[in-house]
Amino acid sequence: MNGFINNGNRVSLSELKLPSDLKELSLQQCKYLCSDIRNLLISTVSKTGGHLASNLGVVELTLAIHRNFNSPEDKIVWDVGHQAYVHKILTGRADKLSSLRQEDGISGFPKPEESVHDSFIAGHSSTSVSVACGIAEAMKLQGRDNYTVAVIGDGAMTGGMFYEAMNNCCCKQESNLIVILNDNNMSISKSVGSLGQYLTSLRNSEKYLDTKRWVEKNLNQIPVVGKTVTKGMKAAKDSIKSTILERTMFEDMGFIYLGPINGHSLTELEQVMHMAKSYHKPVFIHVKTTKGKGYLPAEKNPGEYHGISRFDIETGNPEVAASDSYSTVFGKELVALGEQDDRICAITAAMKYGTGLQYFCKRFPERFYDVGIAEQHAVTFAGGLASMGQIPVFAVYSTFLQRAYDQLIHDVAIGKLHVVLGVDRAGIVGEDGETHQGLFDVAMLTSIPNTVIYSPSCYEELRLCMKKAVYANKGLVAVRYPRGAESVSFNRDYISTEHIFMRGDNCDTLIITYGRLYNEAYKAQSLLTERGINCDILKLTKIFPVPHDVIGEIKQYRRIVFFEEAERQGGISALFGDLLMEARYVGDYSRVTADGFIKQASVKSALAKLGLTAEKMADYVCRRSLEDGKA
Repeated sequence: MNGFINNGNRVSLSELKLPSDLKELSLQQCKYLCSDIRNLLISTVSKTGGHLASNLGVVELTLAIHRNFNSPEDKIVWDVGHQAYVHKILTGRADKLSSLRQEDGISGFPKPEESVHDSFIAGHSSTSVSVACGIAEAMKLQGRDNYTVAVIGDGAMTGGMFYEAMNNCCCKQESNLIVILNDNNMSISKSVGSLGQYLTSLRNSEKYLDTKRWVEKNLNQIPVVGKTVTKGMKAAKDSIKSTILERTMFEDMGFIYLGPINGHSLTELEQVMHMAKSYHKPVFIHVKTTKGKGYLPAEKNPGEYHGISRFDIETGNPEVAASDSYSTVFGKELVALGEQDDRICAITAAMKYGTGLQYFCKRFPERFYDVGIAEQHAVTFAGGLASMGQIPVFAVYSTFLQRAYDQLIHDVAIGKLHVVLGVDRAGIVGEDGETHQGLFDVAMLTSIPNTVIYSPSCYEELRLCMKKAVYANKGLVAVRYPRGAESVSFNRDYISTEHIFMRGDNCDTLIITYGRLYNEAYKAQSLLTERGINCDILKLTKIFPVPHDVIGEIKQYRRIVFFEEAERQGGISALFGDLLMEARYVGDYSRVTADGFIKQASVKSALAKLGLTAEKMADYVCRRSLEDGKA
């Protein structure tokens, strides 16, 4: 411990041995530190982009956790991980925060390989209580008396997995499990007037807890009647509490409920955590916080600052972005289709703005449904709508669609129900890294019988594919498109919802691709021509079912290269390879794809590393040509 800590002076993060020195700070020093952390968050995220408002809201909460628990012996599990930036700062990564979400920098989510203080990887919602329940049980089996703390946001409570975990956690009562609800929006537990607030404050005080235990201990020692009196008092207390406060669902699940607590008062937070630790039973702490706390633009518009690009600190204005993106074009086209057909409904899982559905919500509120963070429910709900003749369109990020695989099969495909998926953020997404890359939807969807998948290469193709998905197909239909704006160098006259051959003269090499990679392949074709290699391109738009009729044509090429922005196993390129093998293709067939989990980097850098930019495509084809010539 550093000697200066107890003198009451303001201390900087760089002076502290983290997180251990936090316990030695005075409350006044902690308040100074919270202010410094907020300034660091604002300064950093203004340059890197990221999740700002949620982190500003948990500064005191995170500090209180680390002052009252001993990480890494005690395990802290962050739900989703959007709000774990403060945790990273307080566990010795403040000097690395400038590299947040950057290539070779620190992740925007908890990551065990990055720090021993990150107990479990997170990126998707509603998982923390399940993880914490498993860790707490493992600790008990190993004879360890450490604590497991799960921090979950109120938005994540819309996910069914949270309730499955809560229901299971108290099956075995003796557990050092503490669940902390960071409630920064909706009211979970209603306090009734001043009396309710008074009883909540009384019940959460250490004096009350000590008195309660003293009374119970001494009553139990009275021969014959002691335990009966104790039981009677508890029943009377529970009856009064139930009548006045209304028993919470968390208590019904077997948790000891403490709260609500002011999440910006270190004194209250530390008192309630100290008390929660003393129970040695599952405890649920309800903490109220202000999203965006300490930065006025984020406090006024927390939704806009949940996930934000680089911005100007003085004005709060984000960097000027393209006026349109695939998401906004999708959203506006859906409104146009909805104008013509009142059967069309739009569904989102808490991502209205992210998926461009704000336009549909404003125009057709009666046909717009935000189901919360509940992708499984969204798909089955869509199936229910479809069974009654509606045309549901579920717009969802590729990475989050993974959570609804069973529902796609069981509740849509088997029943041959017509449900349309707008698979947003398909392919590389960039700085959010492994947990958010949209690389698995193709392999997932192609494994479901009778599914149709479109992957447009530009906005106009997206509009065409949406019309096809809604009206020309039946059953499960997906339209997948990338994050951000279109990039088009090719001739827009050659667009289609099926497939197109871009042919030259005397070509023995064929490039096959789809989606936004077509623009890279188009540029690569010119680069190859300059190097004396002529090649044709087969551009796919309807990528599944695979067009069997083209196999006879493409097997005439001496060399075929498939470039694909999707996971290698189960991708369209793998399916083409199977068909070529069945057709006894004797030429050179190779694939350039994603393979495994892709770490955070800019989209451009990630695509270059995968060999999926124009320059890398041209280099690869040249190498294959040279190797073929030497063979």
